[in-house]
Amino acid sequence: MTENEIIDRETYRKIKKMNRDELTKFILRYGAELTGSEERVIDLSALQSELGNIKGIGEKRLEEIMSVIEKFLNV
Repeated sequence: MTENEIIDRETYRKIKKMNRDELTKFILRYGAELTGSEERVIDLSALQSELGNIKGIGEKRLEEIMSVIEKFLNV
């Protein structure tokens, strides 16, 4: 890898095949590796899906909960 390359050719090829969700997760994980931070990544769509399965939480309440979570995470 030359000095100007950020990612190698193999990684570039993998990225080209990724869908939007896979690319988002990759970027967050890769960025954390570059900065040295070991923070966990939260998949908001999976979280919303799981919260939606809780009895008593309807669509409106779920939207309110997700907006609070997004506000807290600065998303």
